[in-house]
Amino acid sequence: MTITNEKNNGKLTVNIEGRLDTTTAPELEKFLGGNTDGITDIVIDMTKLEYISSAGLRVLLAAHKKISQTGTLKLVNVCDEVMEVFEMTGFTDILDIEQKSM
Repeated sequence: MTITNEKNNGKLTVNIEGRLDTTTAPELEKFLGGNTDGITDIVIDMTKLEYISSAGLRVLLAAHKKISQTGTLKLVNVCDEVMEVFEMTGFTDILDIEQKSM
């Protein structure tokens, strides 16, 4: 998994590429834990995310819980395969998710 980011006026945009699974989820968790000071809004761009496992879901839920005290978390450009996982697990009712437009 590759993580790139951009900070701008309290907004953190994170681009993740590859697979968010048991192996890579700790990397995203560490990144989000160390880069959210002064951040009120997080946007995670999933344009190039191919797969998400339960470990990845846990990291997103923890990030949502943490940022919701002071701001928002939004997932954008979610592909059909990842959206299906969000729908099956009920995450569409918890997180602000924008599906990739075709």
